[in-house]
Amino acid sequence: MNKEKSVAIVGGGPAGLMAAEVLSRHGAQVHLYDAMPSVGRKFLLAGRGGLNLTHSEPFDRFVERFGERRAEIEALLRRFGPDALREWAHGLGIETFVGTSGRVFPKDMKAAPLLRAWLHRLREAGVQFHMRHRWIGWEDASAPTSRLRFGAPGGDVVVSHDAVVLALGGASWERLGSDGAWVPWLASRGVDIAPLVPANCGFDLPWTPYFAERFAGMPFKSVAVAFTDTQGRRFARKGEFVATATGIEGSLIYAASALLRDEIAAHGSATLALDLLPDRTPEQVRAAVIHPRGSRSVASHLKSRLGLDGIKAAVLHEVLTKDEMHSPERLAETIKAVPLRVVAPRPIDEAISTAGGVRFEALDDKLMSLALPGVFIAGEMLDWEAPTGGYLLTACMASGAAAADGVLRILD
Repeated sequence: MNKEKSVAIVGGGPAGLMAAEVLSRHGAQVHLYDAMPSVGRKFLLAGRGGLNLTHSEPFDRFVERFGERRAEIEALLRRFGPDALREWAHGLGIETFVGTSGRVFPKDMKAAPLLRAWLHRLREAGVQFHMRHRWIGWEDASAPTSRLRFGAPGGDVVVSHDAVVLALGGASWERLGSDGAWVPWLASRGVDIAPLVPANCGFDLPWTPYFAERFAGMPFKSVAVAFTDTQGRRFARKGEFVATATGIEGSLIYAASALLRDEIAAHGSATLALDLLPDRTPEQVRAAVIHPRGSRSVASHLKSRLGLDGIKAAVLHEVLTKDEMHSPERLAETIKAVPLRVVAPRPIDEAISTAGGVRFEALDDKLMSLALPGVFIAGEMLDWEAPTGGYLLTACMASGAAAADGVLRILD
C-alpha cells in the first residue's frame, strides 16, 4: 500500500484494535482515537472474572448463536473465526485452554497481559494513539466524511484521513466509553440505524418486599428456564441465575434475554417457566409431594423429600396462595414450572451488550456505509447480538478485521 495513506479508527475496543492491526500490517498510517484515557476498558472489565475469548463448539453451531443476523456474521467469521482468534492470541504469547463449558480462556484467565502484548505490537507497527479524543461528528453538516471533529483536552480539533473506521461500541457501560452518542450524527447523514436496546441483560420482576429484602443477591442454582414467545420461538436451558432487589439477572437469563425483551416490547410483559428441579421428572416430584407428611409443615416436607429450601422454597410463596401451597397437585405442578412474569429489561447502560445499530442493509459487503463512502462500521455499532460465551468478542474482532479489509480495498 501507498504508505502515505492514513486511516482514522475511532474507538479503542477489540473491533477498533483489530482493524488497527490489520491496517498497520499492510502499511497504512493508522491513527486511533478514543475518548477514554486508555483503550480496551470494557475488554479489561470483561476479563475480571476470567477473559472468555471465544467458544470451542463446531463452527456451524457457533454461527447459530447470532440468530437473525447469522448470515451476515457468518461471512465475517469465515474471515476471522474462533480458531483464528486462538491462533492470534498464541501469536501474542498467550496460551489458551478450553473450559468444561466449552468456553475458551487465556491460561492465566487475565485480560491485562493480552492487552499489554497487543498494544506493544500495535505501537511497534506504527499505530498512533490519540487518547481523550471524543468524536463529536464531522467538521460541519456539509463537510466531507473524512473531516472528523474531536473534543480534546486542548479544545476541539479537526482531522482529515483517507478512510475512517468507526468502532464506537453500543450504548452499555457509558462510564467505559460506550454511550451511543454517535447515533444522531450518522442518522443525520442518512445512515439507516435500528434503535439501540439492551442485550444480555437482567429484567424487572415485582417481588414482594419480603422476598426482595431477604433474597436479593442469592442464586437459583441447578434450575432450568423455559419460554415460548407469541411467535412460537422457544428457549429452554439448564443453568443458574441470581435474584436481585428488582428482578432477575445472570447467565441463564442473559441467554433468554433477546426473546424476553422482544416479547415485553410487543406485549408489555413476558412469563417464563422456572423448573426448580430439572433433574427430577414431574412424576417423581408429584410422588414426593403427595407422600404423607404427618405433622410436619409443608416447608419441612419439601426440604426432606425434595431438598427444597431457601430461595427455591421462598419463590413458591411468591406465586402460590396459602391454600395452593397445601394443594399437593398444584404445588407439584408449580415446582416444575414456577411462572415468573418479567415486565421490563433493566436500563441499557447496565446491559452487557446492546442490540440494534447500523443495519447491514446500509453497508456494502466490506462494511462500508452506502451513505458515507470511505466510512466503515465495526463492532457493536452494527445491528446484531449474541449471547455471552465468547461470541460477542469473536464477532467484534471479526468485524474489525473485515472493515480493515474494506479500507485496504478502496485505498490500494
